[in-house]
Amino acid sequence: MKFAYSYYCSIHILVLRNDEILLMKRKNTGYEDDKWSVVSGKLDGNETVIDAAIREAKEEVGITVSPSDVRVIGVTQRKEMTEWIDFYVTLNTWEGEVTNVEEDKCEQLAWFNQEELPEGMIEHVRQALEQNRDSMWFRTYGTFK
Repeated sequence: MKFAYSYYCSIHILVLRNDEILLMKRKNTGYEDDKWSVVSGKLDGNETVIDAAIREAKEEVGITVSPSDVRVIGVTQRKEMTEWIDFYVTLNTWEGEVTNVEEDKCEQLAWFNQEELPEGMIEHVRQALEQNRDSMWFRTYGTFK
């Protein structure tokens, strides 16, 4: 009997303020350290994508989010060393002050104009941010087969 292949799943949260997006510079994670990314993390299992976004927003930047304020905008099937399904969501409303809660994993938080993203971003995240956010999108990243 052939077993089903399993993927890792992640959540990528676009925290938006007017024309700006919140980015974090990674450190000590073992993956793409010293590069900019959005708030993100792995799904823990036994949680929805929305629940994962709410949890990660609180854990990483200290904000409280209502489920109705999380909007799923896209999905990426990604292959690097391992295979991932990445869910992208937007947040425009939250409670609390954005703070660097995980200073051991995040060197810096900064707001950037969405049209002027910094150099040194994780490439698959940059490509996802360039997608149209008016409708749901799907894309692949990496080489399969």
